[in-house]
Amino acid sequence: MTMVSRRNFLGQSAAAMLGTAMVSRAGAAALPEAPLQTSARTQPPLAPASGRPYQPVVTLNGWTLPWRMRNGWKEFHLVAEPVEREMAPGMTAHLWGYNGQSPGPTIECVEGDRVRIFVTNKLPEHTTVHWHGVLLPAGMDGVGGLSQPHIPPGKTFVYEFEMRHAGTFMYHPHSDEMVQMAMGMMGFIVVHPRDAAAQRVDRDFVFLIAAYDIDPGSYTPRVAEMTDFNMWTWNSRVFPGIDVLPVRLGDRVRIRMGNLTMTNHPIHLHGHRFEVTGTDGGWVPPSARWPEVTTDVAVGQMRAIEFVADNPGDWAFHCHKSHHTMNAMGHNLPTMIGVKQKDLTSGMNALVPDYMPMGQAGMADMGSMEMPLPENTLPMMSGQGPFGPIEMGGMFTTLKVRAGMAANDYRDPGWYRHPKGTVAFEYTEPVAPAPRRPR
Repeated sequence: MTMVSRRNFLGQSAAAMLGTAMVSRAGAAALPEAPLQTSARTQPPLAPASGRPYQPVVTLNGWTLPWRMRNGWKEFHLVAEPVEREMAPGMTAHLWGYNGQSPGPTIECVEGDRVRIFVTNKLPEHTTVHWHGVLLPAGMDGVGGLSQPHIPPGKTFVYEFEMRHAGTFMYHPHSDEMVQMAMGMMGFIVVHPRDAAAQRVDRDFVFLIAAYDIDPGSYTPRVAEMTDFNMWTWNSRVFPGIDVLPVRLGDRVRIRMGNLTMTNHPIHLHGHRFEVTGTDGGWVPPSARWPEVTTDVAVGQMRAIEFVADNPGDWAFHCHKSHHTMNAMGHNLPTMIGVKQKDLTSGMNALVPDYMPMGQAGMADMGSMEMPLPENTLPMMSGQGPFGPIEMGGMFTTLKVRAGMAANDYRDPGWYRHPKGTVAFEYTEPVAPAPRRPR
């Protein structure tokens, strides 16, 4: 493998490129343009026109980083920078990420590819990038101070290595890690098998699990928080802002997820059984797989699950820790179940006209009550379904299984139309026949 020498890398000046202005670095030539996302999509991107063929993944509320081929190297460009991320309509977070978004764009390549990744630092402090789970030379591992110098603000470093193994991986800093990861600096890596037909599925989704502590009315996470988070996210989004997963009836579906929070997450799928087919250590042999409906994803782990979408409908897909399917939830609320608040309410309304009693019969009213909220926050439970409020938030979305989808058309099909007689219904006592009058 030919490495870019430090002397050549640092020693030459910028050059003008036709079309788009690019920073020029010697040895590795000009930087590829650092693209930004244009729109969210649940359709897979088009397969690349060059390089080894592969089946692209679908990143929930995200996108795949474009690349270029140059002298046998697949070149990418990541820009570490402050970003704004809409967590759901009504709430925006000020985070740090890559290429305009947190998490950064998904890096896709193929087993055996030689990759060159330019990392430009536009943060107010130094950074690095660690390629979590990727086997590579020690000097490319991205641990600041140990395996490389930290990347100062305004500088660009180059990482070069060969993708030796197919699998599911992540990238994140190993530089002021507590702050930078708490601010949203992370991204997904998918290394496809060299044989494009191996491990093939019809739909391949990816997302990263992250947690933030953002006080109502504020925009920036509390980076020193270790346990008391209030925004539990997939790809830095919460329900109802997380993309749905549209699939065709009969599709073989893979969902890859990585956990960069400080706790484990039992991820549960309704309506289907799946198998864990991959970890960050590689693919699980078929003989070692077993059926599940929930898999626990521990801190720092990656998991890939697979199933056949053979049950039509709209199916919940979520973390099974109840407080992880809530938004902006305070953890110091008293339990008011069974406490009569009528007399208190009339007195409080005289002092605080907008005061509303909560929790006397549970918290279900949070999903439907019209109540004032602080600036830039979300109700704990939100989202509307075909039968009323969906009392969820946080790590929740839906798998939408449909028959009759057109080929390669995976747009959101809307709500499921249940066949007659297949929806739960209210029980009513049968009406007794009126007694007959004697003739």
